Amino acid sequence: MFRKVLVANRGEIAVRVLRACRELEITGAAIVSEADREALHARLADEVHVCGPAPALQSYLALERIVEIAERIGADAIHPGYGFLAENAAFADLCAKRGIRFVGPAGDVIRAMGSKLESRRVMAAAGVPVVPGSDGPVSDADAPGAARALGFPVLVKASAGGGGRGMRIVRDESKLADALARGRGEALRAFGDDTLYLEKLLDGPRHVEVQVLGDGRGSVIHCFERECSIQRRHQKLLEEAPARIDDAMRSRLGEAALAAARAVGYEGAGTVEFLLDAHGRFYFLEMNTRIQVEHPVTEAITGIDLVKAQLRIAAGEPLEVGQREVSLHGHAIEVRIYAEDPDRKFLPSPGRITRWRPPGGIGVRLDAGVEAGDAVTVHYDPLLAKLVAWGRDRPEAIARLRGALDEFALEGVKSTLPFHRRVVRDPVFREGRYDTGFVEYLLGGSGA
Repeated sequence: MFRKVLVANRGEIAVRVLRACRELEITGAAIVSEADREALHARLADEVHVCGPAPALQSYLALERIVEIAERIGADAIHPGYGFLAENAAFADLCAKRGIRFVGPAGDVIRAMGSKLESRRVMAAAGVPVVPGSDGPVSDADAPGAARALGFPVLVKASAGGGGRGMRIVRDESKLADALARGRGEALRAFGDDTLYLEKLLDGPRHVEVQVLGDGRGSVIHCFERECSIQRRHQKLLEEAPARIDDAMRSRLGEAALAAARAVGYEGAGTVEFLLDAHGRFYFLEMNTRIQVEHPVTEAITGIDLVKAQLRIAAGEPLEVGQREVSLHGHAIEVRIYAEDPDRKFLPSPGRITRWRPPGGIGVRLDAGVEAGDAVTVHYDPLLAKLVAWGRDRPEAIARLRGALDEFALEGVKSTLPFHRRVVRDPVFREGRYDTGFVEYLLGGSGA
């Protein structure tokens, strides 16, 4: 096992990784920007090292500087968390070149799965169903013909994309040219790559993803699935596990996820994401080659610590369990608590937290990156915490989550707590009848 791990992230995921290091008796070193010197992850780390000024490009995204810090302090490995450098193939390559273990898959795997076009090709070759779409990149000239062949409505998507950036829904050909122009511009700004392709837009799909673990020794398992259909602008707001599917679908999704992971020789924790249509068909969407924000709901229903599993795999240890030993226990739901104002179209709400009274009780877990007195700046993602409730079944999990949300007191910044209190009381949610259009329905068609 590693002696020292540098956590190349901030906020709640940095806290989560540092706690896993502590349990494994690994020295946990944190990097901080100038703006994060007093952040919670800095207060909890065994060592703290400043990596640059507040802007992420000059600190948490400074590849060379982070690796230099790891070398200087004698870190055996770097855990990137999620976001920032977690799916940066060049960073994984740099770590390997300098003899530092990157906690995640190799750069080539990140590259293959990071390109939506390449990942579609790999998955199709492995027999995993993919959403009907263009066979390769589309130019402005050939896009109309490709869209007509698929049939409107279609999605314009960025090959290097994520989080809905570069994505546009096009319902008729007259809007296609503008969608391509806007999509290319946004993709270029976000990813430095304006490659676009087309996919058929599925009507009222559900978003279900499968957690996988591979040890690089040939063993790959799945840890069942998560329902992630409650989204706003393609960003998840609430996740639950297991999903509302029958055992036959569960088995088919699990086998497809394993086929996807085996196709790229997957090592570490990853997530294979699918869209489910109204006819019981599922299609590969993408593979995330990192720990997911919503990993706690899987931990709650399987008892597997996914972050510790990541660290053990990266240290060369085999998987501790086989597929037959992974079983479902109860139901778990997670809500993401952002410093955003739901009444103002979810605009960020920077400021200082003046009151922070988190909930407690049986089956309640809070993964937080802040405490009372902490500042929420404009420099980074406004995710403050993730609240998770577990129950013996879905109704009990909802009841515990409702109570925990009501108990949670947060002042000084606006937050998404009121939105989530509304969600858990909505009959469509409570009856489990929602799809990816739920937020638009809840907000009266505006989608905010």
